[in-house]
This record gives sequence, C-alpha cells and structure tokens, in this order.
Amino acid sequence: MFAVIFNLSFEGWAAEPLRALMVCGGCCHDYDAQKKILSEGISARANVTWTIIHEGNDRTHYVSLYTNANWAKGYDVVLHNECFGLATNVAFVEGIVRAHSHGGVPAVMLHCSTHSYRFSTSDEWRKLLGVSSYQHGAKHTFEIFNLKPEHPVMKGFPEKWQDSPDELYQIKRTWPDCVPLGKGLSSKEAGQTVIWLNTYGKARVFGTTLGHANETMQSEVYLDLVTRGLLWACDKLDAEGKPKAGYGK
Repeated sequence: MFAVIFNLSFEGWAAEPLRALMVCGGCCHDYDAQKKILSEGISARANVTWTIIHEGNDRTHYVSLYTNANWAKGYDVVLHNECFGLATNVAFVEGIVRAHSHGGVPAVMLHCSTHSYRFSTSDEWRKLLGVSSYQHGAKHTFEIFNLKPEHPVMKGFPEKWQDSPDELYQIKRTWPDCVPLGKGLSSKEAGQTVIWLNTYGKARVFGTTLGHANETMQSEVYLDLVTRGLLWACDKLDAEGKPKAGYGK
C-alpha cells in the first residue's frame, strides 16, 4: 500500500482556484502517468489546484482516506480515477458517496471509476455515477458521437471522434437523473453511453468511461472535455462551454 500527496498550484488567475482532490490507484492502468497528465492538463485550461492521493495497486484495496467521515472537507470537487472493483464493504462505499450526495461535493468520474465497487450490494456508488456497468469488451478503436452538441460540456467536442484503442464499457442501467452526452459505436459491440452528466442528492457529476490508455488522456479533445465536465460539476462553466470569469485563461 502507498499514498502520495501532491499539491500543485498555478499563478496568474483572477479568482481563488478550485480546490480539487484526485483519488487514483488500483489495478490495470498507468496511474503514475495519468495523475500528471490530468492534473497538469486540466490546470493549463482552468483555475484548479490539486491534492492527489495515489494509493493501492489491486482491485481489493480500500483507500485509507475514505475511512474519515469528513474525507472530502475543504475540496470544491473530487476527481475519481480509481480501479477498486472488488472493494465491496457497504459501509465503506456508502461513506464515499455520502460526501457527495449529502455534502454536495461535485464529482468527476473517469474510466474505471465506473467499475469500482461494482460488486458491492449497495447501489449508492452506481446512483452517484448515474450508470451501472459491470464489464467491458476488449480494447479496440471505436467512434464517439456527440449526442448533445448544444450542451456547454459538449461544445467544442467533435461531432464524431475516433478514440485511441479503448474499452467500451457495457452500461446495464441508466439512473433517472443521468443525461447521456456521448455514445460509443463499434463494429464489434453494441453502442454504449460513454459520456454523461448526473445529479444525485446535492452532487453534480460528470462521467466518462473513456480513458484506459495514456494516449487517450493526453489528447487535446479528452483534456478539453474533462475540463469542461469538471467546471460544469462546479457550476463554473458558462453557456458557451467556456470557464466562467476567473476560472479560465
């Protein structure tokens, strides 16, 4: 088990920065690279500072931060980029969700966060996500279609985007307040929602199943999308898909 905390700050913004917490770790992904790609990429686009918790290297790990009932206190948004699919303890999972649904802390859910805690008997994590997914197909290339180009989060996203080889997560359920924004279409698998928004309790949530490989996360399209999603979740995105005053360059 290991935990690493980084604090990244950037000068020259017109407002107090959004204080973002990134939780990453678990199996199957290059989190050492991804935490740098995401934090630096988003902060180059928006007024965001970061604390990064990187802990655990397998599916069964329970992040120590989450054992504190006030784990999200002091943060304006939490970016989840974690892969703990076999961590199933109900009280633990519901404690994570409570900081969002009751505490009102916005959430950004990336890739394997959709499959984290998926075998827990509690639906709370899935309700927070806005989707339920339990498996995905083999990594391959597929096209992503912009379902709501008029939505601020999707302004600037191509009408059709060819992702690097990625995993098309199978969405088995869409929860009532989920708003699909992007759909992945493949010759090998049925089409699936791959970008969405959700509200659960007091929390606004941006989610995407895209982002298995570093090549995807490094792309301008992906970083622009996740930045807009984060700003939307924090109510700092204007109607034109641009950061509100003080939160962008």
